[in-house]
Amino acid sequence: MPTEMPAHRSRTPAERDFDALPSPTCAKSLAVLEVVGRHAAGITAARAARETGITPNLVFRILKTLAALGYCRQDAATKTYSLAGKLLDLAGPRSGDRSLVLTAHEPLCGLRDATGETAQLVIESDGKTLVLDQAQGIHALQVCGRVGMRAPLYSCAPGKAILAWWSEARRAEWFRGRALKRFTPTTLTDRAQLQAELEMSRARGYAIDRAEGLEGIHCVAAPILDVHGVPLAAVTIMAPVSRLPETAFAAAGAHCIAAARLIESA
Repeated sequence: MPTEMPAHRSRTPAERDFDALPSPTCAKSLAVLEVVGRHAAGITAARAARETGITPNLVFRILKTLAALGYCRQDAATKTYSLAGKLLDLAGPRSGDRSLVLTAHEPLCGLRDATGETAQLVIESDGKTLVLDQAQGIHALQVCGRVGMRAPLYSCAPGKAILAWWSEARRAEWFRGRALKRFTPTTLTDRAQLQAELEMSRARGYAIDRAEGLEGIHCVAAPILDVHGVPLAAVTIMAPVSRLPETAFAAAGAHCIAAARLIESA
């Protein structure tokens, strides 16, 4: 039997959840951070307020605080907010008191300078690649991703560099029950072919991506290994096929390997 609704405004589910937590203010700040993370192209404070059910004034103050602390950035033209790299820096692998991002940044920029192409630092996270840092290339026409971007391990060079240096047991666990989706005509969707490609990658010291994730884009990558030979991450460059043809893979691979060794030494 229907009942009459109360005259006062009912709270949103988000608001009820906030009130049930030990620190509602902290919960609201995290909710705003999460909604920003769901909008890679950026989100306005007004839309963030609508999606979280939090008052616009509080959302505005939370976003300004997150930006001041380096967790978000605001686009000066659009006034939208997007995630900055600080969260990834905190979550990434560390060596002593230095994060992988800080250790790798200078060699990553050196890789960009040596090749002229966009260079990225990539780790594995939840079975996919995750971009931790990026040094944008110097050409007028650039291939760029973004910090925080994810991609399947098997369809990009940095992911294949990590897969190739994993132990057989870890790689078998990753393969178990996993379907290899085709993204372009050159995506390796046959497990035997992919395994053979990973073996070749390990033999030559670097992995390649023949437009397997995005048509018209080639990538080359080398793994960053810990003292036990286990991959912590990978460094990669990406470029249009016209600037990075297969004949240039070996030279690009050598640059990636050199950058990886510098990061390992640091």
